Amino acid sequence: MDIRTLSYFVTVAEELNITRAATKLCISQPPLSAQIHALEKELDTTLFIRGKRSLQLTESGKLLYRHAKEILLLTNIAKNEVKAMNEGMSGTINIGLVEGSAPNIAAKWIETFYAKNKNVHFNIIDGNSDELIQKLRSGLINLAVITSPCDNTLLNSFNVGSERMTAFMSVKNPLASLPGNTIDLSLLKDQALIVPSRESINIMINKWFKEIGAKPNIICKMDNYLDVAALSGHNIGVSLFPKTSYISNKDIIVKEVVNPERYIEYLFVWLKGKPLSLVDEAFIDHVKSYVIK
Repeated sequence: MDIRTLSYFVTVAEELNITRAATKLCISQPPLSAQIHALEKELDTTLFIRGKRSLQLTESGKLLYRHAKEILLLTNIAKNEVKAMNEGMSGTINIGLVEGSAPNIAAKWIETFYAKNKNVHFNIIDGNSDELIQKLRSGLINLAVITSPCDNTLLNSFNVGSERMTAFMSVKNPLASLPGNTIDLSLLKDQALIVPSRESINIMINKWFKEIGAKPNIICKMDNYLDVAALSGHNIGVSLFPKTSYISNKDIIVKEVVNPERYIEYLFVWLKGKPLSLVDEAFIDHVKSYVIK
């Protein structure tokens, strides 16, 4: 059971057709069939249920497929890392950044890392925290900056910053005429609220109001900041969002939530148990050098 045989097996498992797999591998069908039969004999199990036109993985086949994919991934990472050792740091860092302060927070990391590693490129994807977590799980990105909280059974994480929570309200709202640029949370308990759609943020906001013996009147959940500004500007409700979510709008007043002050934390995250490339590991260490003293 060598790397080449596992590669052949994975291709057959993904195509579920010997002819298509052989074409994809640029080999003839008989040798490929012989390799699969030899693998089944070596493992003393049946990996495929053979039909007239297609194959189907057995339970043993599904188990081997999962392990084979991991082995091939690790092999590829090892090759790339050895090559990188000889040629200097290179590769592409696929990172997701949640809206708000995350792009500004990450900009200094990217700037300083690239200054030392000119052969490294970045692919940046934006989205809300739940979308970025899903992209981590699907393999589209390997690293991300999201808002807290996160599932610590799924993700490695460390804090990279925080941001004040603010209330965006229409200039027509009576609260907008109050003096100062802050507002007590207690004054928002009877207001119609527009909040981020992420469920964990909703739970956190509910806890904030529970601390003052109230329940938030959430009428709308959303993520697009332009839409948030539009609804707030039309006096549909008061929006509770991070400070940098604010988009300049003559119809909106912004006040920081206080008594006590409320914050959103930003977390740098990556999947637990997933092998990372040398360049990803180096970037994680670089970020830690900024934020962990």
